[in-house]
Amino acid sequence: MSTTSGMSIERHPDIAALRDRYDRVAERPVTQMAEGLMLIAALYVAASPWIVGFGDQMGLAMCNLIAGIAVALLAVGFTSAYGRTHGMTFVAPLLGLWMIVSPWLVADVSTTTGMIWSNVLGGAIVCLLGLGVTAMGMREDRGDRMK
Repeated sequence: MSTTSGMSIERHPDIAALRDRYDRVAERPVTQMAEGLMLIAALYVAASPWIVGFGDQMGLAMCNLIAGIAVALLAVGFTSAYGRTHGMTFVAPLLGLWMIVSPWLVADVSTTTGMIWSNVLGGAIVCLLGLGVTAMGMREDRGDRMK
């Protein structure tokens, strides 16, 4: 068994090429638009208890705040370092699904129509944008296929 001394896995040519590919994906305007919209949707979800008026429903308010901040941080990570964070893109759609169902699953919540619409629409937008960002990272570049 032979090993190359002094060569870090971080400098391996395949990993560098893969990161370059993901960085090219992140530079596409459609990817930047999706990540930016995901950030805006996440910030809305985080603030929605106080925008829509269910801030007194502490369980759901904290759930929305935490999930919204988590998705916002993911969106910022995707925007700034997609080559290193692409492996976590699956988390955003899952959090979007959680936002959709949370009004019925969080304990001690008296749901209102506004609360449900806010969570369902916010969660659906986050889920769809998260799936889009995930798909963009998985899509093979035409230039990569020609090599």
